[in-house]
Amino acid sequence: MYGLVNKAIQDMVIKGHGEEAWKGIRMEAGLDDERIVSLKNYPDSLTFKLVGAACHQLGAEANDILEAFGEHWVLYTAEEGYADMLEFTGSTLPEFLNNLDLLHLRVKNLMPELSPPQFTCENETENSLELIYQSKRDGLAPMVVGLLNGLGKRFKKELQVEQIAHKADGQGPDRFLVKW
Repeated sequence: MYGLVNKAIQDMVIKGHGEEAWKGIRMEAGLDDERIVSLKNYPDSLTFKLVGAACHQLGAEANDILEAFGEHWVLYTAEEGYADMLEFTGSTLPEFLNNLDLLHLRVKNLMPELSPPQFTCENETENSLELIYQSKRDGLAPMVVGLLNGLGKRFKKELQVEQIAHKADGQGPDRFLVKW
């Protein structure tokens, strides 16, 4: 994953728990560099080690860390200079979700080694849709819940998010019912 993801984890930890907590997580995960480069491609294993170390250091479950991170990611990317790109992705929540793959395609111009997930919307109604999430990376479905909650805040919508299919259980791709 690109350093931008790891920097967002760092930002979330420092804002919520302070510099010392981040230092402990960074050291436990084996991240020797104090400075993370946003456009550098890091091994996925480092990001997963950071999440594991955060669980240990903060006494939290991985799903809770990933969900909090997903919500934080929405705010963080806007602060880090991607606000315009987010604005062009959609002016409503359904429009934004339908254009997530296009957003990733634009980001891929900046980050050519990007391996983004794929999102598909189905069964859209006036106040709900099903979001299908497919990724080569396993275990990140809780992050999608957080992303959706963060987007709900961005679009000023109170969301109810329920995972209705789990890739890990052999039910096909992860699928989420999103209501507002």
